[in-house]
Amino acid sequence: MAIPLGLGLPQMKQYAIGRDVPAVARAAEETGFESLWVFERILFPEPATQGLYGVPGLPWPDQYRSVADPLVTLTLAAGATGRAQLGTSVLVAPLHVPFQLARSLATLDAASGGRVAAGVGTGWSSDEYAAAAVAPFDRRGAFLDELLDVFQAVWGPDPVSYAGEFTTIAPAEVGPKPVRPIPVLLPAGGPRAIRRLVDRADGWMPVALGARALADDWRKIQDTAAGRGRDRPLTATVRVNAAHSAQPYAGGDRKPFQGSTGQIVEDLVAHAETGVATEFLLDLQGTMRDARELTDVAAEVYAAARAAGI
Repeated sequence: MAIPLGLGLPQMKQYAIGRDVPAVARAAEETGFESLWVFERILFPEPATQGLYGVPGLPWPDQYRSVADPLVTLTLAAGATGRAQLGTSVLVAPLHVPFQLARSLATLDAASGGRVAAGVGTGWSSDEYAAAAVAPFDRRGAFLDELLDVFQAVWGPDPVSYAGEFTTIAPAEVGPKPVRPIPVLLPAGGPRAIRRLVDRADGWMPVALGARALADDWRKIQDTAAGRGRDRPLTATVRVNAAHSAQPYAGGDRKPFQGSTGQIVEDLVAHAETGVATEFLLDLQGTMRDARELTDVAAEVYAAARAAGI
């Protein structure tokens, strides 16, 4: 059975958001992509207080200089499509008021006919926290736990009520409700995050950094799930941050998903053979010049992946 393929929507500086998002979303759905995805970056610090992902000295990519709001982008895509799932990969939880985020996602799910998947994480940028966070950086894990509680409360039956460290909801009717339970997806690396994933989430959302690393991380998650008595399966939506080029990458230092369509598909096959992925999210937008190129390359990669048995 073919593994579902999703596409990252155009959010970066080279795209005209109001025109290109609906056009790319519509074309992707017609091509056969089963889902459409957004990510979140709110600023590009100059100079950066910390490196990319918190790694000292690692520069932020130029593509992060302007990234459109994820929920606005996803709403544009929802209006242009009728079948594709609509996912966040991922929202930085502490940049959002939990009650408001729960309502926004529920409204989008209701408006789109039940197509939303909510990927959320804690984030890593101290600059983003300083600008917009509603919780301190050292409470980011506790905040994410509370956000998941608020999701459950707001999306559940009325009257909704909740009392936590960051959120208080007096008994109230809150609508609209999601069409169906919105799947919650979490990235997870360390032991605490893996326990949260196993106990609270519907699916895992890793970044593909190599087939062996993916399989090793999945084994840790499965071992934790067995130890904690989880009896329902976890999905795994594997994010592929691809650096596509017209010609094959010839250097011996090629990273996974760097190079031509053929090289990207070879890496997809290797990751698929681990048996981990229940879906691949292909984010190709970073190295594309415009929406036309993104649409054409996405269709080319999709066709090649399907021909390779993905």
